[in-house]
Amino acid sequence: MLNVIAKLIQNKQWLVVTGAGVSADSGVPTYRDDKGIWQRKPPVKHQEFVQQHNARQRFWSRNMVGWRFMSQAIPNESHSVLAELEKLGHIRCLVTQNVDGLHQRAGSQHVIDLHGRVDTVSCISCHLKFPRSPLQRWLEQNNPDFASLAGTIAPDGDADIDELDYSSMKVPDCEYCGGILKPDAVFFGDSIPKQRVADAEAEMLEASGLLVVGSSLSTYSGYRFCLWAKQQNKPIVIINQGETRADEIACERTNQNCSSVLQVWLNQVS
Repeated sequence: MLNVIAKLIQNKQWLVVTGAGVSADSGVPTYRDDKGIWQRKPPVKHQEFVQQHNARQRFWSRNMVGWRFMSQAIPNESHSVLAELEKLGHIRCLVTQNVDGLHQRAGSQHVIDLHGRVDTVSCISCHLKFPRSPLQRWLEQNNPDFASLAGTIAPDGDADIDELDYSSMKVPDCEYCGGILKPDAVFFGDSIPKQRVADAEAEMLEASGLLVVGSSLSTYSGYRFCLWAKQQNKPIVIINQGETRADEIACERTNQNCSSVLQVWLNQVS
């Protein structure tokens, strides 16, 4: 860990990429174990959600249950320390693969939500956008049999309740055009908006190095930052409890708990 801290202190203006491991201490689970192996039930994919009514029934039945937890999750020490390091000028930009909005709630200002957010919903037809919270009342009033259910929470706000029959689930539609409502998160099988990727790449160009916190980088959306940093001959530091896809190209890495390493870094510079 000492080598990691030394590298972090040596450079300023880091671009930080965070994954599910950062939110784990807030009770939000990760998708993969420490070997990078998928450990959850398959999520609803983008094309399924858009094309199949029963896929939307499955999604909203899970999401209605999971939202109760996600809306009450609070930032943990890692979120707070990263926000403080930004204030001190050590972090240029934070790019998160998480969709929980906890970085902003902890005080981070310059955040790119790479995979979007689950606390807002949009119509895919007329593009009306509104907060997710008011929709919970509609879901519970129109689906009382599901309202009292509990399930294991997933990182995207779903709950694992697939063993139940959700064929009677009433799905919300846009009140203005009748279109399909979808949380503003990038579903599996969908693409990250090009402008968002371009903004993130521009931040990597201006940063002095790349710090990866709590991500296995198993998906290309996160791993590409390591490729960019390598091409730019910039240091790559990884803090993650488990293997990552970029271990071989990182200049320093540690398996220590995210919050403990970040706190040591903050103590050294404040």
